[in-house]
Amino acid sequence: MRKLLTTVALLIVATMAMAQVSYLEMVEARTAPTQYISPASLTPVAGTHQYMELDGKNVVMYDYAKPGDGEVVFTGRGVIMSFDRSPDGTMTLYEIWDGGASPRKEIYRHSFTSDYYIACPDGSTIKIDDVRDISFSPDSKFLAMGYENDLFVYDLTTNEIYNITDDGKWNHIINGTTDWVYEEEYGFTKAYAFSPDGREIAYLKFDESRVKEFEMMRYDANLYNEAYRFKYPKAGEENSIVTMHVYNLYTKETRQIPLGEETDQYIPRIDYTPAGNLYFYRVNRLQNHFEVVMIETDGTERVIYEERDERYVERPSNETITFIDEDRFIVREETTAGWFHLYLHSVANGRLNAITEGEWEVTKFVGLSENKKTLYYISTEQSPMERHLYSIGLDGKKKTCLLSKPGYWRVYPSGDMKYFAAEHSATDCYPTAAVYDAKGREVRSLMLGKVTDAKPAYQRNYYTFTTERGDELTYFLVYPKNYDPAKQYPVFITQYSGPGSQQIENRYTTDWEETLARNGYIVACCDARGTGFRGEDFKKVTYANLGYAEVQDQISFARHLGKQSFVDASRIGIYGWSYGGFMALGCALKGDGLFKMAIAVAPVTSWRYYDSIYTEIYNGLPQDNPAGYDDNSPINFADRLSNNTRLLIIHGTADDNVHFQNTMEMCRALNRAGKQYDMMVYPDQNHSMRPNDMVNIRQKMVDYTLENL
Repeated sequence: MRKLLTTVALLIVATMAMAQVSYLEMVEARTAPTQYISPASLTPVAGTHQYMELDGKNVVMYDYAKPGDGEVVFTGRGVIMSFDRSPDGTMTLYEIWDGGASPRKEIYRHSFTSDYYIACPDGSTIKIDDVRDISFSPDSKFLAMGYENDLFVYDLTTNEIYNITDDGKWNHIINGTTDWVYEEEYGFTKAYAFSPDGREIAYLKFDESRVKEFEMMRYDANLYNEAYRFKYPKAGEENSIVTMHVYNLYTKETRQIPLGEETDQYIPRIDYTPAGNLYFYRVNRLQNHFEVVMIETDGTERVIYEERDERYVERPSNETITFIDEDRFIVREETTAGWFHLYLHSVANGRLNAITEGEWEVTKFVGLSENKKTLYYISTEQSPMERHLYSIGLDGKKKTCLLSKPGYWRVYPSGDMKYFAAEHSATDCYPTAAVYDAKGREVRSLMLGKVTDAKPAYQRNYYTFTTERGDELTYFLVYPKNYDPAKQYPVFITQYSGPGSQQIENRYTTDWEETLARNGYIVACCDARGTGFRGEDFKKVTYANLGYAEVQDQISFARHLGKQSFVDASRIGIYGWSYGGFMALGCALKGDGLFKMAIAVAPVTSWRYYDSIYTEIYNGLPQDNPAGYDDNSPINFADRLSNNTRLLIIHGTADDNVHFQNTMEMCRALNRAGKQYDMMVYPDQNHSMRPNDMVNIRQKMVDYTLENL
């Protein structure tokens, strides 16, 4: 009877601890009192100060500078999902949802196929089914698209559609679109480009026949489960062999472009210069040598820009170089100064001058004025935690801060660069949005209601501390309602900590962790060494040793918090997703009981299991650096899990990014070590577990924290 009463009492306590404020209640309570037109939803019209906006079944044209009703320029017969005009303005390409099943069929994180419609000048409509990466040629005479791993062209003048490649095959050859690892790590899927005159189309071919297949079991099949197989190059394993080809749309001839003697390399971008020269990015396998290679008119290759670093060169993107005329281009790079800055280059004469300089970083090149004399960019000059818009001359003179209000600015320019739609927020104010002119003066508001002076109930408070190793780190705390410094509170640490990432930002943001603040917890976060926007040395200190310095720093952070009078040092927990899950496991296992609870969602448990591009840029090849892969793998110190630490591991079985294999091997190691832990498995869910289980997983984490911390 005594044992029964004890059990009942424990159940009552556990029930009382369960979500006093649930995740959904938090979502309802946190709704901002201000609403606005999102600047990110505006599609600028090239060369004008007008923009298009999707409004249900209509596409409406507005003027950046003039408030009021816009002009309906297109009406669809369903909800318009995407919309594009041909460069000559005579045709419309659109995608609609008619209320039934979505026409989009997802492939991976960024890729999908869909059905598209073309509204023609004569009033007719043409439908193209189940294609991807579709776009107009610059002269509006052709459409290119991917279909079943081949590249097709639709001749709009003859109404003829035909394939320009015929060797596409699933898990073998891909033409004009990217393979899995390029899509995930370089963030693009359209692997083709039209020449400026519209006569040629350059494209990449991925031969992934030598790449090993990964197999995931699907449990949503009918009576028998089905295995889904796709090519996934893991660290140190073989990648696709990438070649580049150019197809002439008039002669219908194809030629191959030499990419150099090396085949074990990356070609993360192809495009044409304003002068009509084809160029491409080339990155070596170790990713410490980056080149921009241009094809001369006589067919010879010329390196017009290159960058080297003894550790690595940050992965290039569309913003790495931007051509401003037939000869000059702007480069955003960090290896010269140790901070990301802008430089003016010439095809003919190389580097001309630095445009920006200082111990801060340019985070985004926004654009150039119409006369191409003034450049606009976003930077961290006022604080690593903030973003502000600046203008500057190409010679680096006449720098002006245009949007200086403290906080975090996101900027979306008009097509003629005369106006900017911008969103502003800070931790102590809700987001607002407005249109500004090129001098930073507000032209009109994008708010849909009255701007309120109300402050968010749960604000981030920023601090710094110095670790035992002498490193100064920045962190935030979110205090519970009615916080009393004379009391002690449990602390929930949320973190990601991945290379180049950032979570300590002075902007309004909230996520499921706020539920814990509403339930009496302090929510804490610290950007460890290896995170971004504080210079190259701070970021690259983790090179070749992922998970060592970052775990040290998060453990130091927990110890620092435990020394504060308002913290209950016996009740500190840690959480992370993906790289953050890897970190949460590392901290839980190496913390020797410091953490009472840890939650790891979709965690990497060995970098040997993750993809080649991401892992090798930060950790080198496993053949060259086995210690960097094994010494910090949570699998290899599972025996260190303290009996005082409750551990929850969560994963989706259809995670094509961080494979379920990671969690299974972690479980195997914990089982062999005789350790107890908890699990939550989401069948057939991907890495983000959206949309099916988004609420369920967050409520699970809330409940688990309230029960165990």
